[in-house]
Amino acid sequence: MTGPIRVVLADDQRVVREGLGTLLGLIGGIEVVGTAADGNEALALALKLRPDVVLMDLRMPRCDGIEATRRLREHDAGIKVLVLTTYADDRSVIDAPKFPDGLTAREAEVLCLIAQGLSNAEIADRLMVSQTTVKSHVNHVFAKIGVRARAQAVTYAYRHGLT
Repeated sequence: MTGPIRVVLADDQRVVREGLGTLLGLIGGIEVVGTAADGNEALALALKLRPDVVLMDLRMPRCDGIEATRRLREHDAGIKVLVLTTYADDRSVIDAPKFPDGLTAREAEVLCLIAQGLSNAEIADRLMVSQTTVKSHVNHVFAKIGVRARAQAVTYAYRHGLT
């Protein structure tokens, strides 16, 4: 990569946008190319400016960060999205389409439960699905992330921050 990392900031709070913009401006090799107050603005700016990264707040009015990220992925999957949130609930992060290697939200959830040491039967109970469904998810996860064993999957989950 040559040149600075180009970033669009998306947050509904002006003070957060300005603060993050100032902080990022102090880091060499990063250029804030635009800011947005909601997901619609973030999507429009990202498609117009083609940044390397969109720093996306999950909770914004009109169009939240989750929906904006989904739309952006449909138009340009090459633009990376880094989720920003002050909420501690895991569901918001799990719902965001930011999973590596094409994992779906459900597959990422299954992988997280594997990393917690749950068996297929325990995962089925937790998710209220059949063990056959869990086994299918596990097989898909293993194929997508290129592992053959649960221990390798746990290592992958930790390396990619899915735990």
